Amino acid sequence: MTLTLLVLLFFYMLSPALILWLCRKFPFLEKLGPVIIAYIFGLILGNSNLLPQMGSFLNEFILINPKASQEEIEGLFFNGQITENNLLAFKIYGLKDALLSVSVLLAIPLMLFSSNIQQWKSLAGKTLASLFIGLFSVISMICLGYFLFRQSEIPDFWKIAGLLVGVYTGGTPNLASLKMMLDVDPGTYILTHTYDLVIGVFYLSFLVTFGKNLFGKFLPQFPKNPSQIGEIPDRNMSTFKSGNKAKHILLGIGYALLIVVLGAGLGLSVPESMLMVVTILTITTLAILASTVNAINKIPLTFETGMYFILIFSVVVASMADIRALTEFNPELLGYISLAVFGSLSLHLLLSRIFKIDADTTMITSVSFICSPPFVPVIAGALGNKNIIISGITIGIVGYAIGNYLGFFMANFLKMF
Repeated sequence: MTLTLLVLLFFYMLSPALILWLCRKFPFLEKLGPVIIAYIFGLILGNSNLLPQMGSFLNEFILINPKASQEEIEGLFFNGQITENNLLAFKIYGLKDALLSVSVLLAIPLMLFSSNIQQWKSLAGKTLASLFIGLFSVISMICLGYFLFRQSEIPDFWKIAGLLVGVYTGGTPNLASLKMMLDVDPGTYILTHTYDLVIGVFYLSFLVTFGKNLFGKFLPQFPKNPSQIGEIPDRNMSTFKSGNKAKHILLGIGYALLIVVLGAGLGLSVPESMLMVVTILTITTLAILASTVNAINKIPLTFETGMYFILIFSVVVASMADIRALTEFNPELLGYISLAVFGSLSLHLLLSRIFKIDADTTMITSVSFICSPPFVPVIAGALGNKNIIISGITIGIVGYAIGNYLGFFMANFLKMF
C-alpha cells in the first residue's frame, strides 16, 4: 500500500517534466500547450481503472462524515465494512488533496517573485486607461452572465463566476487558487476550464486573423513614437551560462516555502471556514512584497518553477474528475464563458473607441487578461508591433497579482443575489 502511494507521488511530481519534454520534442504538442497535456494525463489516469475506487459505502460515509480521520477509516477496514482497496483509495484521495494544496500554495509566490511593481507605476496613460477598461469589461460581462445563466443545473453557480473573474483577470494560477478558496467541485472545475480552453482557441484565432483589421477600422492607430516603459530583461541568460539551475530553483522554492509557512500560520489563527482564504491572500500579499526585494526578484527561473507546480496541480485535479462530466454538454456554462470572453472583448472595443485608446493597446490588454502574459508575444508578433510587449506583460502580471482578490470578492458578492 505504501509502495503504491510512493509510486503515485513520484508520478505526480515527475509527470510535468515528461510533459515539458514531450512539448519540446513534438511541435504539435507544444501548440496544444503543457496545461492541456497535463489535463489529458490526469484524465487518463483517473478514468482508466488503474486506481482503486472507494466504493459506495465509503463514499456515503465520507459524505455524512466529511471530517472523518484516517484512524476512523482504518477502523471500518478492521471491522470488515470496507476492503483493502477501498482503504487504499481513501489514502490516494488524501494524497491528491495534499498535493493540490501544496502545489498551488508554492506556485503563487514563485510566479509573483519576478513581478516588477515599480514598472506598474510606469504604465503610460493610454495603457493604464486600457487596463481599467479591460478590468471593467471583464467583470461587467461576468456579472451580466451570472444573472442570465444562474438558473443552470450546476450547483453554486456563484463559484463559477469567481473562477471566471480570476482566470480572466489573471490566469490559470488564479483559477487554481480560487478552486481551493471557493471549494469548487473537481468535476465543475475541469468542465469550466475545458470550455475556457476551447473558447480561448477561437478567441485567439479571431484576434490573429481578423482582429487587427477590424479593430483598426474603429480605433486609432498605435502612435509612431510610443514612450517606452522599460526594457525586456534577459533574466535567464546567466542561469544558462552558470549551470546553476538547481541552485536557483531551490533558492526560489526556499523563499516560497517560508512565505507559505507564514501564510499557513496566519490561516490557522482564524476560523476553519476562512483558513484557506486567509492563507492564500496572505501568501499573495507577502509574495508581492517579496518581489520588491531585489535579491528575490532577480532569482532566475522562479516563474517557470511556479508553472511546474501548476502542471502538478493540473495533473492531480484532472485525475480527480469523472470524464463522463466532459461528455455532458452544458449550454448554460458554454454560453456564460462565451459571453465573458467575447462580450468583454466587444465592450472593451466600444469603450476604447469612446476613450480613444489605440487598436494595438486594446488588443494586447484584452489578451493579457483573457489569455495571460505568455500569449502577449503571440499577438504582438501578429500585429508586427514589439513595442507593446512590455506593457502587455506588465498588465498581465498586475492581473496575476489581483486575480485572487477580485475572484474571491466577486464570487461572494454575487452569492448575495
